[in-house]
Parts: sequence; C-alpha cells; structure tokens
Amino acid sequence: MTIRLIRPYNLSAEVALPASKSISNRALLLAALSGSPVSDLTNISDCDDTRAMLAALTTDSTTIDIGAAGTAMRFLTAWLSLGTCQYERGSSEPRVLTGSARMCERPISVLVNALRELGAQIEYLGNEGFPPLRITPTALRGGRLSLRGDVSSQYVSALLMIAPLLAEGLELTLTGAVASRPYIDMTLSMMSHFGAEACWKDEQTIAVKPQPYRQEAYTIESDWSAASYWYSIVMLSSNEHETATLKGLFDTSLQGDSEMRGLFRKLGVETIALSQGTRDPMINITRRPLQPQRVEYDFTGMPDIVQTLAVACAFKGVPFRFTGVQSLRIKETDRIAALQRELDKLGVTLENEGDEAIVWPGPGKQRMASVGYLQPAVGTSIDTYADHRMAMAFAPAAQVLGSIVINNPEVVTKSYPRFWDDLVQAGFTIENFQS
Repeated sequence: MTIRLIRPYNLSAEVALPASKSISNRALLLAALSGSPVSDLTNISDCDDTRAMLAALTTDSTTIDIGAAGTAMRFLTAWLSLGTCQYERGSSEPRVLTGSARMCERPISVLVNALRELGAQIEYLGNEGFPPLRITPTALRGGRLSLRGDVSSQYVSALLMIAPLLAEGLELTLTGAVASRPYIDMTLSMMSHFGAEACWKDEQTIAVKPQPYRQEAYTIESDWSAASYWYSIVMLSSNEHETATLKGLFDTSLQGDSEMRGLFRKLGVETIALSQGTRDPMINITRRPLQPQRVEYDFTGMPDIVQTLAVACAFKGVPFRFTGVQSLRIKETDRIAALQRELDKLGVTLENEGDEAIVWPGPGKQRMASVGYLQPAVGTSIDTYADHRMAMAFAPAAQVLGSIVINNPEVVTKSYPRFWDDLVQAGFTIENFQS
C-alpha cells in the first residue's frame, strides 16, 4: 500500500496516545513471573509487539514465532530458560523461539552467552549467534555475571527480570559505558513494584536478591516515543503558535524518551503539564518562534528518537551532530542506512562519523545530490523498510512539503496502530488510505 499524506489547513490535535510498549512488555513478563493475572494490568498496549508478547506467554505451542517483536525475542529467551518458576504452565520440554526473516538476522549471542553462564540450555537452530533458538528450561543458579555496558539494554532487562527467581539471585556488572540506562532504570523500578529487591550497587553494578515476586496490579503509561512525532508536527508547522494536546503522558515518567522535552525546547517546542497524577494525565505542546544555529546531542539514552529528530532538524534547516546512534544498526532495519537513503531523496545528505555519529552540515553546505534540498523529484516516495519509526518519523515532513508519499504505511501497527487515524482526526488528509 502507498499513501499520500497532505498537511492540514488548521491542525486540531487532541490525541490519546497509545500505551508504552516498553512498559507493557515488561509488565506482561513481570505479571507472568509473579502469577498476577493479565486483568490486573491497566492500559496494555494493543500494538503488534505487545500482542506477540502476550500470545507467547500464554501459548502451549512448542514453537513460538514472535514475528518482528525484538523486545519479545530478548525477554522470552530469558523467560523460557527458567526451569522452576511461578508461571502456571511450567514445563521441562524444549521450546523453539523464532521470528521474522529480519529477526533471524538480529544478533542475540550476548544474551545467550550470559544465560549459558547462569546454567541455561540454549541451542542455535540456524546461524550461530542468531535466532531461531531451541531452549530447554532448567534451574538457573544465578550468581555474578559481567556484560558489556554498550549492548542492548533489552539484554540487561531480560536478565534482571528473571534474576529474583535464580537460586543465587544476580550481581550484574556492566563494563564500559552503559547504553540506554533509562530503560534499565525503568526495569528496576517495575521489578520493585512487583516485590523484587533490585538496585544499583554502584555506577556499574546491579544487585538482585533471590526472592519471589508478589502479585500486584499495575497501570501502564502512554508512550513518550509516540509523542515525539507530534512534537515534530508542531515544530514543523507554518503556524508560529501551533499547539497540540497529548493525553496519557506522565510528567514524571519512567520512560527515558520523556527527556526529549528538553531537546525539543531548544528547537522551539514548549511542554506544559495540564494535569498529572494517575488520573487523566496530559500535556500541551506549543511552538515558539525559534531557530537554533546547531544541535548536538548524545542519543545513547533514547535511540528511538533519532529518526524523528533527524527529519525534524533537516526540515527545519537546523544543522546537527547526533552521537550514540550505533544501536540503530541492528533494529528492525539498519535505521541509519535507511534514514540516509530516504533523506537523500529529499536532498539531505547525512554524513557518518564511524558507527557512532551522524552529521548534517545544513542546507547551505550540502554536497551535490540528485534533487535539490527539500525539493523532491516528481514521483518521490519514502520507503519504510518494515520499520514503524521510518513511517512515523517522515510523516511530519508533510508540514513543510505540503504532502509526502509513504510506502507500506501499515508498519505503524508495531507500536502505534492508530497513528494514521489520529493524523486524520487532527486535520491531515490521506489519499488511497485503507484503515
């Protein structure tokens, strides 16, 4: 499917954002580990990844196919390794964990090796270091473990969440720089809610005591990552005082992506909390006339915002240098390569500084490209590479171009199923769209 997204004459955005899939997937696993019923979880995400996670946790099948759900792959690898656990369907039979073709190209050896050190029985059924996996549940002993700090935080979270059920608990030391620390802190906070004793001993070491989880109810926040696309829409509006209201966001949030408020403030979008607490939280975002000279930012703590900010800055004409982007190479696609290819279609040439940084020198310093800066050739369309964030990051560009053509827009169901419907409600027009 291909759609043309046309900017609104007047934006009227009061958006009920989707629940956080990061929190939802952690809550589902913690509920399974504690014996809490799913009905005790409020505001669970209805996105593809969370549906895959829920289905996997409740199936009796010997083969679990989680599709493109990367979080589910990491969390379930650890969960399935447990031999003695509080989930009701405990079994000693081997199970196969697999996913989409792209998922079977995404490395998982760091997590598998760590689990093997704890006593797990995991075999590769295809290429060494990659899914699919055959996992035989066994009693894991726990103890001390070291892991590189710059690996995916999902590996770390997977190990931490099963740690209270290990015979010796877990003392996990992360060596070097720690990537995506906010996601690790999110995991520790949620574990504590379900009764675990887990905390940082120092800047590099996390200690988890061996003790069972307890059953608890839990309310899931709405998604700050999803909010980023609305920040970009407001930022790129031609209306100098454009506003949008975003429902369900906690001003004091577990999500590291909530820190994007400060970055968008530098780009001219102010955030005001309208109501807080656990009942009907919401924020208002407003554009202010502001044109920064340049933006430099380390995205190690919130890599999911890189595509959004790269497109927003390029279409605002703000030169940038973004570091901490290396983890994007092994996401749903190579997000850096995909971003470079699609921006190049619009006359924006991103430069690499190794795998750790991307740079855009600004509209006045572009190398020669096939099209002029922000003057796409007739017939130009944006490819999405089976990546939800590619589709949503480029959608706000319609505010500047007037319209933008996007291929395979249905990929947004991975994290934000109502994205296109919400845009239409806010005043955008979508041609050739099938809901």
